[in-house]
Amino acid sequence: MKKTLSTVLAAILIIVQFSFNKKINSKPTVLVFSKTAGYFHHSIPDGIAAIQKLGKENGFDVDTTKNADFFTEASLKKYAAVIFLNTTGDLLNESQQAAFEKYIQAGGGYVGVHAATDAEYNWPWYGRLAGAYFNGHPKEQNAKFIIKDKNHPSTSFFQDTIWQRTDELYNFKDLNPDIHVLITIDETSYEGGTNGANHPMAWYHEFDGGRAFYTELGHVEKSYTEKKYLNHLFGGIQYAMGNK
Repeated sequence: MKKTLSTVLAAILIIVQFSFNKKINSKPTVLVFSKTAGYFHHSIPDGIAAIQKLGKENGFDVDTTKNADFFTEASLKKYAAVIFLNTTGDLLNESQQAAFEKYIQAGGGYVGVHAATDAEYNWPWYGRLAGAYFNGHPKEQNAKFIIKDKNHPSTSFFQDTIWQRTDELYNFKDLNPDIHVLITIDETSYEGGTNGANHPMAWYHEFDGGRAFYTELGHVEKSYTEKKYLNHLFGGIQYAMGNK
């Protein structure tokens, strides 16, 4: 009897210890979504690898998919944030859109990278979530980016207010007036800007129960080995994940 009791107690101890360790070792997980129904950015594999590396270095797991069938209520519940990495075109059907809306409304996080604004033009909710829609771009060129707000994880590390770099520089339409702008671009520093003196390039906002961060930067492959850009992107992911 004593032997049986000690065996049962030992089994219970193992189960409790396993559950405790599982709880302590559980990490937040993000989903990188990179489906393209339009232009394909060759930097997508670089972006995926960079986000996976950020996850390993900063304590979060990374799942990746190009499959829109992944967008169900059950699947999305797993994620602290969903990252639309250079997605283009019409991505989700109506049921998938509804599942993603419910995910955000339940407190989920969204990160849009570069071409995430070149998507879902017939889904106004998405346009408001992302913060704007793509409206053309000039050739790749060097320009001055102005850090407008350093009180955010994606910009708090900047020492200077000017960030000089080369990328593909989007113009925008249908800008959501509720976005909080973090970075603008100086249109006098390059050719082809059409948004004027207040041309936003990175922003965040709370939207429909969740959190959204967008950065226009991230077209060129070398972005994903650039320390400042990776700090900027990681800060946006942190914000979108919130306290999940």
